[in-house]
Amino acid sequence: MDTGSTMGTVRGRAVLLLLWAGLSQGLNILPGPASVERADGDSVMLQCQFTVDSKDIGPLDIEWSRTPADPSASQIIIIDYSGDRIYDTHLEDMKGRVHFSSPDPKSGDASINITRLKITDSGMYHCKVKKSPGSKTRATKLDVLVRPSVPTCYVDGIHEIGKDATLKCSSEGTPPISYSWTRQGSSMVLPPTATSDKMSGTLRVKNATVSYSGDYKCVAANKVGSSECVVRFSVSSSSSNAGKIAGAIIGVLLALLLIAILLWCFLRRKKKKAYEKEQPYEIREDVPAPKSRVSTARSYTVDSQRSSLGSMSPSNMEPYKSHYDRLAMDDQERPPTHSPNLSPSFKANGHGPEGRSQDDNSMSIV
Repeated sequence: MDTGSTMGTVRGRAVLLLLWAGLSQGLNILPGPASVERADGDSVMLQCQFTVDSKDIGPLDIEWSRTPADPSASQIIIIDYSGDRIYDTHLEDMKGRVHFSSPDPKSGDASINITRLKITDSGMYHCKVKKSPGSKTRATKLDVLVRPSVPTCYVDGIHEIGKDATLKCSSEGTPPISYSWTRQGSSMVLPPTATSDKMSGTLRVKNATVSYSGDYKCVAANKVGSSECVVRFSVSSSSSNAGKIAGAIIGVLLALLLIAILLWCFLRRKKKKAYEKEQPYEIREDVPAPKSRVSTARSYTVDSQRSSLGSMSPSNMEPYKSHYDRLAMDDQERPPTHSPNLSPSFKANGHGPEGRSQDDNSMSIV
């Protein structure tokens, strides 16, 4: 609002105050709108101008209250002025959003401003002005409405030449919501066979032709706002649609074939890894068990005893000879399980059966 219009409004209110003061006696509240509609998020001013008479000599009290949703409950005070002091609201949902319009309410303007409106702010508000012996009250109804949300637009039906199609538009907000359709581009005129329903938001197009193709805009509006959406309507021949369907089927088949190839490669690789893991165990099963370490330790004991026999005297040979005979008998009684291939050097050193005979001969010679 510009400065000129603001000054005009102030002067108009001042004239009304003077006229009302001249025509009435005592405290009075000037008439104003009985109801106000605003959108959520906006601000609103609830008017309450008053005049006093010289007979009203008591202290000035101004009280704004709101009627709760429950009619049986008492009114809730949202802001008041008493003893030249302003007392703000104690309601949590309205803290910081309710203020007197005038910095000095006792000048005759008890109007209030409510900012950042919410749906819960809707209700009946009461302005009560008291100055003994006078007391007046004025009520104003506030309706907080919701603007239409961004509509959802889409085309329902077959987009072929000669077929019927329906363009649909829907939005959420405070009813009633009206819908209007226009065609985008150089010509905003709808096709001659199109009919729109302002309440349901539908646009029915009969016997469509290729010339009907284009962008269509839907505007949803109510008392406090509007919003819009755009949808593309494309009309094509049945042959082109058949080509699109065939292309879609081929694409799906190729995708399935690719998935099958990938699955086959995955299973083949998994089977190969499982075979490689089992292969070492099969090789170990074919290898005979290793020879017991007892015979090795026994041969070492016998060899060490043999090496020490040469330094013994004939009188001390009897214990060693009996021990050696016992070991030899054990080897003869045990069935052979594995016959290792002995190298020639191993036999030459007297560790084989032939070497044992030579040692036996040497022992008897001694």
